[in-house]
Amino acid sequence: MKNKIIAFFIISILALGLLTGCGNSDKDHNANKTNMVCIALQPSAAFIPMMITRQTGDLEKALKEEGVSVVWYDFESGPPMNNAMGKGETDLSLYGDVPTVSAIEQGCVREVVGITAEAPNSYAIVVRKDSPIKSAADLKGKKVATNIGSTAHNMVDKYLSTAGLTFDDIELISASPADMPYMVRYGQVDAVSLWEPSITKLVDSGDCRILAQGSDCGLEGTNTIVGRKDFCEANPRIVETVLKEYKKAADNIDNTSDETWTYVAKYLGIDVSQVKSILSKYNFSVQITQKDIDSLNDTINFLAKIGKINKYDITNYCNSKYYDGTYE
Repeated sequence: MKNKIIAFFIISILALGLLTGCGNSDKDHNANKTNMVCIALQPSAAFIPMMITRQTGDLEKALKEEGVSVVWYDFESGPPMNNAMGKGETDLSLYGDVPTVSAIEQGCVREVVGITAEAPNSYAIVVRKDSPIKSAADLKGKKVATNIGSTAHNMVDKYLSTAGLTFDDIELISASPADMPYMVRYGQVDAVSLWEPSITKLVDSGDCRILAQGSDCGLEGTNTIVGRKDFCEANPRIVETVLKEYKKAADNIDNTSDETWTYVAKYLGIDVSQVKSILSKYNFSVQITQKDIDSLNDTINFLAKIGKINKYDITNYCNSKYYDGTYE
């Protein structure tokens, strides 16, 4: 795309998914500079509308009218995105729930300005197709791998509880998202808990099946758009425009061109048919609701339960005024 500045970061996933990199730059960055917005993005299907508006150039067009340019930063996961925002290198980031609540708890001056997607069934526990495991009760005594401290970890806890089980009843194994598919396919573990698009790729391989999804155990799967508070307060119109363009792409997703779907599929590392097959798992809602706040607080409670963060209420860190246009 012309006139786009795209900075690519090849960064490995940091341990536990909780490092945030808060620093003085969260406050010291020149928030009064209103002619550029830096947006951090990662390859998650929860952010497909942003990928669409990026490829079409619609966001750039909308902001150009206001004299604002867009700089895109690409990351592999949430933790390095948090580090970049902590250094003042980015202004808005699209996150999962864990990096969202972790950064705020560690003192980063941020606020949730929108919800990219509510997607409980974008998380799942997967077993081999020939596995005798048919229910949560059948996981007792079994090896279950997940990314410790992630939403998928939270799902294991919730699914076990449906059968009156806890982590003490299984052998919980820490694994990276890249390793989990191999581990379950080749019998190193009995089950894995992970997220899209890894679920679809694993099931489409032909030898695995979904045991349970987030909706089977009360997991909401809330994903967010987070901004540096000083930037958002100084540039509310920019934030509002980003959110409205995201919503426009989501509302018109059925009219997305083949060229754009090809771009999205390549970005996610899956086929176009796979992208379209998982779309129904996502409610690209944008506006923050009480349900979203409750979901984020549930994530906080889980991370506090396993000793990763201190418990707090995220309510005061959620700001729907930008989407509503009531910030003045």
